Formats: sequence, C-alpha cells, structure tokens
Amino acid sequence: MRWSITIGSFGGTAVKIHITFILFLAWIAFSAWSRGGPAAALDSTVFIVLLFACVVLHEFGHIAAARRYGIGTPEVTLLPIGGVASLQRLPSDPSQELVVALAGPAVNLAIGLVLIAVVGSVRPDELTQIDNPNLSLIGRLAIANIFLAVFNLIPAFPMDGGRVLHALVAMRVGGPRATEIAARIGQALAFGLGFLGLFGNPLLVFIAIFVYIAAAAEAQMSAAHESLKGVSVGEAMETRFTPVSIDASLGQAVDALLATAQHEFPVVDAFGKPVGLLTREDILSAVRKHGGDEPASAFMRSGVQAVRPATPVESVFDRLQGPGSAAFYVTDADGRIVGLLTRQALGEVMMIRAARPDWRFDRKA
Repeated sequence: MRWSITIGSFGGTAVKIHITFILFLAWIAFSAWSRGGPAAALDSTVFIVLLFACVVLHEFGHIAAARRYGIGTPEVTLLPIGGVASLQRLPSDPSQELVVALAGPAVNLAIGLVLIAVVGSVRPDELTQIDNPNLSLIGRLAIANIFLAVFNLIPAFPMDGGRVLHALVAMRVGGPRATEIAARIGQALAFGLGFLGLFGNPLLVFIAIFVYIAAAAEAQMSAAHESLKGVSVGEAMETRFTPVSIDASLGQAVDALLATAQHEFPVVDAFGKPVGLLTREDILSAVRKHGGDEPASAFMRSGVQAVRPATPVESVFDRLQGPGSAAFYVTDADGRIVGLLTRQALGEVMMIRAARPDWRFDRKA
C-alpha cells in the first residue's frame, strides 16, 4: 500500500504503518494534551499504541490460520480504521474461510480475557467507559479487546463477521450465491446503522457508508471471479502486441506507442524473452523529462510476473489488480513471450461472460 512505512517483519510478513495512522496518533496526543496536559497525552498515546498492537495480533491470527491452508500474507498495514492483512488469496473451502475469519476475533477475545484475569475483574458499567482515564490502562485495554472481538463479528463485509456469514451460507448454497446474500445483508445492516446515525451519532453514518461500499465491492469482486471460472490465461491473453527491443531508444518506444492502441509494451531481448515492461504512462513520463535518444529500457519496470498459458485466470486475477501490476507476461516453456495478460483483456472477458455466461473461448496459445 502506498504511503506506508515498514517497521519490521515477522514470519515473512512485513508490518507496515500507513502515514495516516501516524497523523491519527498525533491527533490523539494533541487532543488529550489540550484536555488534560502532558500526562493525559502520554496515557492516550500509550493506550492507542497498545490497542493497535492488539490489532496487529488480530491480523496475525488470520495469517496463522491462513498459513495452515497454504495461503501466504506478504504484508500487514496499520490504518486509522484498523489493520489490513494482504492475503494472497481467500480460502475457496467455506470451512477454511470460517476458521480464518474467526481466528482474528478469537485473538482479541483471548487477549481481553487474559487482561481481565490480570486486573481481577471488570464491572459491566465499565464496558462503556473505554475512554475513562480513571480506569487502569490494562482494564481499558481488556475492554477494548472484548469490544473489537464483538464489533468484528458484525455480519457485514469487510468485518470478519461478514466472512463468517459468507462461509456459513456457502456451506449450503455455494460461493457465488453466498456472496450475494452476505452482501445484501451487509447493505441492509448499513442502512440500519445509517438510520440510527441520523439521530445524533454521525460516526454511525460514516460506518454505514463504509460497510455499504465494502459490501458492494465484495459482490462485484465475487461476480468477477465467477465470470472468469474455467477461462485459462491462454484464452484471455492479448496475442497481437508490439514488443520493444531492449536496444530500442525512447524515440522508437514513442513510435510504437503512436502506431498501436497498446497500453503495455513488453521489453524483450534478442531471443524474444521479456526483461521488462513499459506502460503508456512510463513512456509519456520519460518524454516529459528526456529526449528521444535515451535507451527505452532505462524507463522500464522490472520484476513483472510471468505466467503460463494453461494457468487458470481466476488464480492470478487478484494479483493483477494490485498496485504496480500493469500486466503479466505469458511465456512458453522456453521463456519466450507469447502474449500479455492485462486488466483490459480480463475486463473484456468479463463483459462477454456477462452477456453470455455459457460462452466458450476457443482461442489457444
């Protein structure tokens, strides 16, 4: 995620802090200072830092459960609204999805119960006094973890409860229908929260909008996955493309840009093997700052992933949506490029499937 700072790594997962979280922490400290001076600022800052440490543990609960099923997680990012674990994929088995979804709230519940045992007890009326500085730091942290466990089990995307609901429904009616049902329930809940927020609680309105948008996005993503089922990379890839030679100048890359409607240009060596990728934006950015004699390869992107024609499109769809993933090379057994898998190509496949769900793509690599 852009504007994020890596603060460490654990078990192969990078832990990052988004810059907005740092600003949020500064705002918390300033607000507490203005109300109660430096002691209040320190107390509030320490509490938020410890709370978000618990959020990180929550995300690693998901990560540990996902690893049981061979799902990796390259990074976790802390935002003002919580943590985001970037799972490489979601479990396709509903029972596995249920375990992964419940693992995060289970961590918060365990932390809360341990902290309650440490302080001795927590009175019921203290559950609504999380911001009361007269309560002990450990007591407030215990209450916050219990709250996080309960809040995350609200049956709406993107909360864990939405995943739990989806998994339980999918066990009965299948994945696509389950996503539709879970998304509708989440949107209905969003309307309810928004209505309650109109009576003096603007935070509920904000949460309602967030939940509604997340539920709609989940439904759209599910529909995209469903439309790509059974389609291979070789059937969806672009085969008519103009490569740019590794020896080409920036001027020659501009000529290729003007001569085609391409947005992505693979840079290839003398053997037709890809060594980098130039996008339309890369070329235009280079033209603004340089002449036409510089080598085009100086502006190419490296580290672009290569896939084989027989690979199912559904298995690489999420990776192609990531930032910086403009396209994937499609290569043969010898590593030579035979096509490009682009977002535009996948969009066209999805439009065709939306018009004719039974349409078969007969073109092969």
